[in-house]
Amino acid sequence: MDMEDVKKDRIGLKGKFSWLEKSNVETDQMKGLLRPAIIKEAQNISVRIPLPKPNGEVLFSNNFYQIIEDRKSRRNFSSNSISIPELSFLLWSTQGIKEIGPNETFIRKMVPSGGARHTFETYLSILNVDGIEPGIYQYLPRNHEIGLLFQDPDLKQNMIQVAKGQEFVTKSAVTFIWSCIPYRGEWRYHWESHKLILLDAGHLCQNLYLSAEAIQAGTCAIGAYDQDFADKYLHLDGEEEFVIYMAPVGKI
Repeated sequence: MDMEDVKKDRIGLKGKFSWLEKSNVETDQMKGLLRPAIIKEAQNISVRIPLPKPNGEVLFSNNFYQIIEDRKSRRNFSSNSISIPELSFLLWSTQGIKEIGPNETFIRKMVPSGGARHTFETYLSILNVDGIEPGIYQYLPRNHEIGLLFQDPDLKQNMIQVAKGQEFVTKSAVTFIWSCIPYRGEWRYHWESHKLILLDAGHLCQNLYLSAEAIQAGTCAIGAYDQDFADKYLHLDGEEEFVIYMAPVGKI
């Protein structure tokens, strides 16, 4: 490994606002270009499943101190299923909508995001959720529902390939797969958006960790995945939208 090359790549970890200001860079927002959509609408959805309004009744524990103390990465799951109300809670707590601004100028969710740009979309590989057939689903936050994208008889094997051989994804009840639409952030923050996107991914997944713990479930964030295969499997173009993070969730 050439450490000099590694060090050069650290630029992505550093703040670039000063550089952008000194370089007189104009963002697309400054140029008055069309604002990107804040929500990816349903495409090629064959079945829509409305989710119940989330509430605290699904919580196994509301002792926040204990939840924080118990939180850890979990790769071993029981065979117990997750209920639809529990899935609803997990989706709400990670990407549920709190507010949409006038003319959809901004969106606020249950997690923070630089400039309220919220560049992520949520896909689900469902294996063991009560009353829901296994398959790949898209979360549709506008109406708090999920839509079936496709079913796959080889779902488990393909998910193992997505996760680069990490078989514990097939033992989970559901795997959250988050994609990124970077232009939502680039439109306002140019290059600086890329650092903000990575910071926001941490906010997002930590909410899943804590929410899973609260329903007596667990998760383990996965950063080592097959980028090309994952994008192709979810029918993403790999440029304007691509997988950025994933996390299997199962009962403990």
